[in-house]
Amino acid sequence: MRNNRVISRATLVEFWKKHPKAKIPLSAWYDEARKSFWGKPSDIKEKYRSADFIPGDRVVFNIGGNNYRVVIKMEYRFGGVYIRFVGTHDEYDRIDVKTI
Repeated sequence: MRNNRVISRATLVEFWKKHPKAKIPLSAWYDEARKSFWGKPSDIKEKYRSADFIPGDRVVFNIGGNNYRVVIKMEYRFGGVYIRFVGTHDEYDRIDVKTI
C-alpha cells in the first residue's frame, strides 16, 4: 500500500516551537497523514469529518480541538500533501485560503 508524502514536517515543527501546546495534536495529524493514502477527497473525509475542501485541491483541517488550522494542497494522484499554512484559528481567519 502506498502512503502519502507530507511536505514539509519542518513547517509544523517551526509552528509548535512557537506554540508548544500544538506539538501533540500536530504530531498526531502528521503521523496519520503520512501513514495514510488519500487518493480521493472521501478518503480524507472518512477520517476527518470536519475537513473543509476548498477549490484548487486545498483541504483545511481543524486540529487540537479547533485551536489550530492546517491547510494543505493535495495531489491525489500520488499522495502528495503540501502544507500551505499552519496557524491558530485567529491567524487562519486573516488569510485567503484560496490563494495560499
